[in-house]
Amino acid sequence: MKLGVFSPVLADMNLGDALAFLHGLGVEQMELGCGGFPGTAHADINVISKDKAALESVKAAFDKNEMTVSALSVHGNGVNPDKEIAKKATDELTAAIRTAKKLGTDKVVTFSGCPGDKTSSCPNWITCPWPNDFSDLLEWQWNEVLIPYWKNIARIAESEGVKICLEMHPGFMVYGVESMLRLREAVGKSVGANLDPSHLIWQGVDIVGAIKELKDAIHFFHAKDTAIDSANAKVNGVLDTKSYADVLRRSWVFRTVGYGNGDWKKIISALAAVGYDGPISIEHEDSLMPPQEGLIKAVEYLKGIIIKEANTAAAWWI
Repeated sequence: MKLGVFSPVLADMNLGDALAFLHGLGVEQMELGCGGFPGTAHADINVISKDKAALESVKAAFDKNEMTVSALSVHGNGVNPDKEIAKKATDELTAAIRTAKKLGTDKVVTFSGCPGDKTSSCPNWITCPWPNDFSDLLEWQWNEVLIPYWKNIARIAESEGVKICLEMHPGFMVYGVESMLRLREAVGKSVGANLDPSHLIWQGVDIVGAIKELKDAIHFFHAKDTAIDSANAKVNGVLDTKSYADVLRRSWVFRTVGYGNGDWKKIISALAAVGYDGPISIEHEDSLMPPQEGLIKAVEYLKGIIIKEANTAAAWWI
């Protein structure tokens, strides 16, 4: 496993300064946000996919700071019913797939997306089976929109030798283990999970159990924690639309690694047990800590617990 950082936390620095800062902390990789929700503070996939000089400039910054690219990140919604939004997300995704290996990675991180219903202009995330027409609509979303879309993207990824890493995130069609495996079964193994515990913890998911179920479907890993406020959750449940800044009233908030409900030694051990030896990419989103303080704490914590080399000798003492 290699320790990395997802780039938006250092959006106030230019790419060279951000890489130098991370290298100084002992970080080995950066997950490079270059479109969609992560933004383009350090690189723009629409530029580096077409401009060789711009691409070489990015490569030079990584080489100078002895860092590597763990993945290109273009989180978007390619099945958005707003055709303009969907086209932008799809164009960025396909550009990232075709650019990834030029930057030394075979991974692209994004969301599965969420369609609308048959008439709306907004995404429609269905979370219950009743009334019955909800179930019919859900199957329409899967069979008529999501699966055909990802079959096409998967073909592009396979042709480029690239893995698509879908962040399982509520609000999108793939938000947990079952939906991840359903899509993977339908479209192929080039599509897998970006396992981010923070989005699963508040849903009540046991992360170790999720890892054991996903196994080699895990293509990437985000190190981000969530703290559940049990008093608020017992009264209001965990579906919470209040601002992330409203820490005292929310049922849960994102936290830097080690400050939430995640049992990180068990999580890292479970990853090793299923054979995952890829990036451990810190995504820092913490309402109680400024970016650099929270990031530094996460780096120092994870440096002590990640398993750097796979135990190829298994039980070596026997």
